[in-house]
Amino acid sequence: MMDQRAELPPRHQITDLKQAAEHIRTARRILVMGCSGGGKSTLSLKIARRFGLSYISLDRDVFWLPGWVVRDRVEQRNIIASRILEERWIMDGTNPSSLDIRLPRTDFVVWVRMPRLLCIWGAISRWVKWIGRTRPEMAPGCIEKVDLEFLRFIWTFEEKFAPRLVAGIAEHGPDVPVLQLKSRRQMRELLDLLGRPD
Repeated sequence: MMDQRAELPPRHQITDLKQAAEHIRTARRILVMGCSGGGKSTLSLKIARRFGLSYISLDRDVFWLPGWVVRDRVEQRNIIASRILEERWIMDGTNPSSLDIRLPRTDFVVWVRMPRLLCIWGAISRWVKWIGRTRPEMAPGCIEKVDLEFLRFIWTFEEKFAPRLVAGIAEHGPDVPVLQLKSRRQMRELLDLLGRPD
């Protein structure tokens, strides 16, 4: 079964990778979003190192408390509202419900939009790599895990969450350019264009 994709209007999209790389070079605040397992954290960390941007992980810094306890929603929004006031950052995380406060402060969006089977493979291979441990972009005490609920979230992401992301971009970031990365090859090409960290 093919992924059913909600599409962004052409006016929002940057399709040329060289143009996207130039946007990233000059952006002060970048939002990286997408389905779990697609590689958004890895990409965000590489861009943060390359351009000296503060790295903000929604999973680590906003949502989760130790032991996979979800932080209070009001507190989540307060943390996001405080962090977006910083001058230079890259924010790794999707959360459609906070696009209203994040997008107006964002210069550029990278939507890591990999096929769902690749995302499932990414989540499982990440679990194998970090089994029994907490990965750096996750809150302390949140041991890496994969369960049926998480795999179902990945499998239905395009159907359930992508339309909310498209609507959120249209409403809260109508002038923010968006690059959609739909393959690992595109991601590698973008990183090559950006150059390696000094």
